[in-house]
Amino acid sequence: MRNRTKARECTLKILYVVDIRKDSPEECARIFWENHPTIADEIKEFSDFLIKGTTKNRDFIDSVISKYATNWQIQRMPIIDRNILRLATFELLFDEDIPPKVSINEAIEMAKRYGDKDSGKFVNGVLDKINKTEKKR
Repeated sequence: MRNRTKARECTLKILYVVDIRKDSPEECARIFWENHPTIADEIKEFSDFLIKGTTKNRDFIDSVISKYATNWQIQRMPIIDRNILRLATFELLFDEDIPPKVSINEAIEMAKRYGDKDSGKFVNGVLDKINKTEKKR
């Protein structure tokens, strides 16, 4: 598995815990890294960048997702899908170094791996609309 793919998976796991426990992202990340001491520094650095960016811009990101997730309220989405969408939307809107296709494909693969049978299609549909309509900030 590539380092950035691994970093996205670590990020998803940390964002999931933040969403469930309502603890700070910093605390959840600290505990995660303590429990996974063999993860490479490069993976941690990219994951920390994604965590900080996603959580810092969460309200805006949630408003964008809500705009394009037809008939879905953000708080009623499955937690995995919601956090995959948050992570990928951050990449799409705020990180010009990552091609949109990469962000979307990585999100779809995580949704297939960690979500339910329809998560991949749902994530793809929402992110495709965001990518076609919104611009990088």
